Amino acid sequence: MSKFTFSICLLLLSFTGIAQVQTEAKDKKEQAKTTDSIAPKKERYGLRVGVDLFKLTRSFYEKDYRGIELVGDYRLTRRHFLAAEIGNENKTVDDDRLNFTTKGTYIKVGFDYNSYQNWLDMENVISVGLRYGVSSFSQTLNSYSIYNPNSYFGESPEIISGEQFKGLSAQWIEVVAGMKTKVFNNIFVGFSLRLNRLVSQKQPANFENLYIPGFNRTYNGDFGVGFNYTVSYFIPLYKSTVKAAKKAENKKK
Repeated sequence: MSKFTFSICLLLLSFTGIAQVQTEAKDKKEQAKTTDSIAPKKERYGLRVGVDLFKLTRSFYEKDYRGIELVGDYRLTRRHFLAAEIGNENKTVDDDRLNFTTKGTYIKVGFDYNSYQNWLDMENVISVGLRYGVSSFSQTLNSYSIYNPNSYFGESPEIISGEQFKGLSAQWIEVVAGMKTKVFNNIFVGFSLRLNRLVSQKQPANFENLYIPGFNRTYNGDFGVGFNYTVSYFIPLYKSTVKAAKKAENKKK
């Protein structure tokens, strides 16, 4: 009787083990199907075009300034963007002893690197980049006064000039840091800070390029700073599947 009971128990245990193995195999298959059913993540690639609101609004509240700048970038890889800006400026500078007007156009081309790790369907950008700028412009010396070290006889009268200097040019390099945020579908707002370094310039023999369109004030040197605040529209061209990240190396024992 005991042998019979032992045989029955052994048989039941065998069936239980087989059923457990089949259940585990079924669960693995279902898990694999679930994993395969998850759609791969895709990211949008395209062209983004916009305008610098800072220069545009400055033209309304500053009577001695007129300017506009168009901006654009193209997504080349997941993190790299080709970028460019093109603009026109008309700026009158009124210093203590000098009043002059600068007019001209400029173009800047380069790239941006997005250091921000987006998740889900986010498309925000926190970037650093580089630009090479070229400007063609003219200067008009409106008026000036000669410094008189002997104030006993009073200040020298202002001299009206009107002399023009045409065919001027400048080239420079910009280091750019900025960000762009998607606020609505395909609509982005952003800003950038720029540090400029002149590479070369053509200027008159008796007058310096104190203001360069696209570069801003030179302050009698080779360095300058810039800022823009942009609104842009993204034009999607195609989507690319994001490759799954490789698994980390096995932990050391």
